[in-house]
Amino acid sequence: MFAPPIIQELTGGRLHLSHGPIDIVLRAWGEPAALAAAYAAASRRFPTILPELCDELATLRSPMSDTLSADGPVARRMLAACRPYAGVFITPMAAVAGAVADELMSHMTAAAPLQRAFVNNGGDIAVHVAAGHALDIGVAGDFSRGSAPVLHGTLRVDAGSGVGGIATSGAGGRSFSLGIADAVTVLARYAAGADAAATLVANAVNVDSAAVVRRPARDLDPDSDLGERAVTVSVGALTRSEVDAALTQGLACARQFHARGLIMDAALMLAGEVRTLAASGPLSIPVSARQVHAARTVAPR
Repeated sequence: MFAPPIIQELTGGRLHLSHGPIDIVLRAWGEPAALAAAYAAASRRFPTILPELCDELATLRSPMSDTLSADGPVARRMLAACRPYAGVFITPMAAVAGAVADELMSHMTAAAPLQRAFVNNGGDIAVHVAAGHALDIGVAGDFSRGSAPVLHGTLRVDAGSGVGGIATSGAGGRSFSLGIADAVTVLARYAAGADAAATLVANAVNVDSAAVVRRPARDLDPDSDLGERAVTVSVGALTRSEVDAALTQGLACARQFHARGLIMDAALMLAGEVRTLAASGPLSIPVSARQVHAARTVAPR
């Protein structure tokens, strides 16, 4: 059993929600009464999410298929996000962080009109922007121990962009990866969709190399939904051709997802190199630096 959920106010008008493996920081902007209503709605919904997910954990750890179904609202969001990828190996757990963020955002925006808001679930972020407002979000790398992150690019989300979710995945993240990307950041209409796509694009950033150490996921975590599949443990020095091959393969995957309308943009990062989708849609990710060792999304402002 998990300890009781923690709900506490932070500085800067933020709210911290923590329960077992779920750790969220959210913030909204708007009239004081609207903010109070939105935060109260998130606080009411949050304690029920983890128990609901645990009730359906066996299903959510199963490989995605057309016949897979779930009862809980967050679980249904996970299945909806992963269903377009049923032809490849993916489990609904690939979208869990984004789906939780989407669920809380839906309760906040239903409770009150907000100018803008974000729900940041460990770097997988649901965003809401009303007409006439915008969120500036950083893409950062080189998180040196004890130092502030260095921003390598920014993006602006406004009501016309259609972006409702931003997610980052990679070999250095909190979940196992089949690939070797330092980070893949994806923009989509919902956080759950961005989460699932980022997972698969990060898996596609891959190459056979003696510098890459892999182990069966179950050896690292007996409960892993990846089973015996080899996940990346560490990535040593890669040759320039290996980096290029891995990023080229990942970018082809991202372009396919964009062509299918599943994502809006993506930035892929490995060993100091960056590839961007440079989509023709309403928003791109202007990553300006080339010396990026690990990247993640930073709290919007």
